[in-house]
Amino acid sequence: MEGKENIRSRIVGLRLTIKEYDRIKALSKESTTPQLSEYIRRVIFEKPVTFFTRDRSMDELMQELMLLRKELNSIGINFNQAVKKLNALDRTGELKSWATSYEMDRRQLLRQIENIAAVVAKMGGKWLQ
Repeated sequence: MEGKENIRSRIVGLRLTIKEYDRIKALSKESTTPQLSEYIRRVIFEKPVTFFTRDRSMDELMQELMLLRKELNSIGINFNQAVKKLNALDRTGELKSWATSYEMDRRQLLRQIENIAAVVAKMGGKWLQ
């Protein structure tokens, strides 16, 4: 149980202009401190305040990677549809051999797409932090 000295029972009224309030609110939202009152206490008592940061130098790279992921996914879908159509045709020996070979290539392509998508998702998560 908290001692009486640790209970916050005193209220301090502070008047701010709209511009001042908006500035403090914006700064608190950029920090990892969830409540405005806690943010203000940390600033007043000179405690450390941690802010979210983002490496903007990766913006262009991330945009390109997202486009690449989308394009690879489209290629994989188109490739999959073509193989399904070929499998639906009459199966002669040569066609069956070709379809089997390309089915293995398709699976390898899809595995690589999944790997690329996972890396891009991981980088995207890191980028957005």
